[in-house]
Amino acid sequence: MSIVKINVLTVPEEQRETLEKRFANRAGTVDGSDGFEWFELLRPVEGTDTYLVYTRWRGEEDFQNWMSGMGQAAHRGGPGGGSGEGSAQGERPKPAATDATLWTFEVVQQAGPKEG
Repeated sequence: MSIVKINVLTVPEEQRETLEKRFANRAGTVDGSDGFEWFELLRPVEGTDTYLVYTRWRGEEDFQNWMSGMGQAAHRGGPGGGSGEGSAQGERPKPAATDATLWTFEVVQQAGPKEG
């Protein structure tokens, strides 16, 4: 079965827009990766400053292959990623997140809406 990677990002309120723009600017960078199944950026609604970045993969090897290639480029700039912003001297932009933790889960059951 698939695996799920959840990147737990602590994002101060004043950095939320920056984080969301960075993800929007690199939309599609993971979609064509071998073994990629799903992506969601989850914004907190109330009571927390934690964003969740949900990705689902066919297996751990597929995730590791992406991380060592395209994922490395997408994550330049630390938690919250870089987006090519920065100074004219090519400095990395300041991370939007102040902390990041990566959780890994195996999918053991799943369900979708019933058709019909």
